[in-house]
Amino acid sequence: MKERVLYLVKFYVATVLIFLVAKVFFMLYHYDALFTVGDIFDVLRHGLSLDLSTSLYLLTVPFLLTIISLWVRIPKPVFRVYYFIAAVLLALAFVADTSLYEFWKFKLDASCLQYLETPTEAMASVSTWYILFRLVVIILLTIAIYWIYVKITPQFPKLTANSQKLIATLIALLLIPLMVIGIRGGIDESTTNIGQVYYSQNQFLNHAAVNPVFSFFASFEKTASNNVTYHFMDDKECDEIVSQLYNTQSIDSDTLLTTQHPNIVIILLESCGGEFTEIGGRADITPNLSRLAREGIYFSNCYGNSWRTDRGTVCTWSGYPSFPTMSVMKIPSKSRSLPNIARTLKEQRDYQTYYIYGGDINFTNMRSYLVSGGFETLKWKADYTKEEQESAQWGVRDDITLDTVYDLITDHHSPITTHHSPLLIGYSTLSSHQPWDVPIYHFDDEVYNSFYYLDQCIGNFIDKLRKSAVWDNILVIMLPDHGFPYKVRDESDPLLNHIPMIWVGGAVKAPKRIEQVCNQTDLPATLLGQLGINHDEYTFSRDVLSKTYTQPFAIHTYDDGYTMTDSVSFVNYDFISERVVIEQGKKNPQLLQWGRAILQAASTDLNNR
Repeated sequence: MKERVLYLVKFYVATVLIFLVAKVFFMLYHYDALFTVGDIFDVLRHGLSLDLSTSLYLLTVPFLLTIISLWVRIPKPVFRVYYFIAAVLLALAFVADTSLYEFWKFKLDASCLQYLETPTEAMASVSTWYILFRLVVIILLTIAIYWIYVKITPQFPKLTANSQKLIATLIALLLIPLMVIGIRGGIDESTTNIGQVYYSQNQFLNHAAVNPVFSFFASFEKTASNNVTYHFMDDKECDEIVSQLYNTQSIDSDTLLTTQHPNIVIILLESCGGEFTEIGGRADITPNLSRLAREGIYFSNCYGNSWRTDRGTVCTWSGYPSFPTMSVMKIPSKSRSLPNIARTLKEQRDYQTYYIYGGDINFTNMRSYLVSGGFETLKWKADYTKEEQESAQWGVRDDITLDTVYDLITDHHSPITTHHSPLLIGYSTLSSHQPWDVPIYHFDDEVYNSFYYLDQCIGNFIDKLRKSAVWDNILVIMLPDHGFPYKVRDESDPLLNHIPMIWVGGAVKAPKRIEQVCNQTDLPATLLGQLGINHDEYTFSRDVLSKTYTQPFAIHTYDDGYTMTDSVSFVNYDFISERVVIEQGKKNPQLLQWGRAILQAASTDLNNR
């Protein structure tokens, strides 16, 4: 048994080392990317988790063969056939990843397979010598990797006693759950994903840290089922409709702020749909949000674009539409191409950017989206004490993380610091989420109680800020990431996605109520318009305060359906049943056509990125 365990350990370690060496060569090949020796070690360190997980995948077959060899003799050629297949796949992945990166600027994924359909066109951009050299490298790499695997394979001794075989088999079977945990990356909610290795504002370093084999196979999920193209009408007709609905200019915008250089905090309120606020007649659940709505700028007819946090986050920060069956955040090759409020403020006004989240920031590739979007510093669950991490099942409680936000704001602009740049903080709450475990008891209903707790945390945070020296120059924007379908409420009810958007702070000129129907995606254009910053790249975001905002409506997508809302109508269309589920008002045919045009234009835009 000892020889078999040692063999598996050697195979696993050898595979991990192969991945590490391949990353070094990847970086050296792209020497013009400007990196240091220290960057190489950082890439290896941050990317190690994906290498460890991917190596476990490759270990699966040797592991199974080793168990079988306890009972019957496995001929060496069986192992060597697998070694050859693995060596070829690894060599192809390394060479393809390194070679294609200079053209694509993103990691190897399944999209390269489409070029096999038209090999002539694919080869046209490179010389014959370019191809031949890489074929030679693939052959040499295959031989080298195959040789390594063969050299570490011993002649397994035969076990004679059935008791020995049985005990060894049971021990091996007990190891399977550990392998599964290792493959998925632990026992937390998030599984192993590309985003977990992103750590730098330099995208090349993030890409270098990604395991190309993992990237390739992970991309099959979105290639096979997520990357949807909608086509409901002629492209010309679609363009005409969308151009009338979305205007990226800010003209004669109503000025609501006292400054165009405020410190900004944008808070995504987990699941806090209108049914838990005064919108749904429940000011008793969120009294502080009701108070702040009266004291600040209240967008009373704002609607969430989506139904999940990963989608709602992209809608908020990038002003980009959501899709029924596809999460853009989960596709790093696409999400990194989107505009982002953080990147815009950093580039245009030299803002320092931070994101605070008490949960697992690797969940749904959140890290890669935030880092690519321009957030320089991330603070998440792992940065808190063990006691704080265990304060709630999902992570660190909202009162604790809001203290972090407060400390960051006040320390950044305290007299003893030398910071002069304005500050942008993104923050996502998490306590108003299943299993609704919060440290207070106000309502018998655990869901209402969680939103009441969230409201108390927000109220205390704003009240504490109001008493600080930073209040006069701060703008706090609060809006939910999405609504929550509680009890009988579902997508057929407009209230589900009717969300509050509230702007408060000393930078707000005066209280005001904005009653125009708008979307969560309209935040970037509206905010940047107030700051006097061009927002042309946010093609699906509208400045609600501009004279150009002449077609007020809101679109929302959910799994295989979408809803459209304006001031007098609401319509819900289901793609699976291909029918209108519910309609209110008289403009439904027009709204349905608008929704189709938006989905078609957005999917075309995404596929072209």
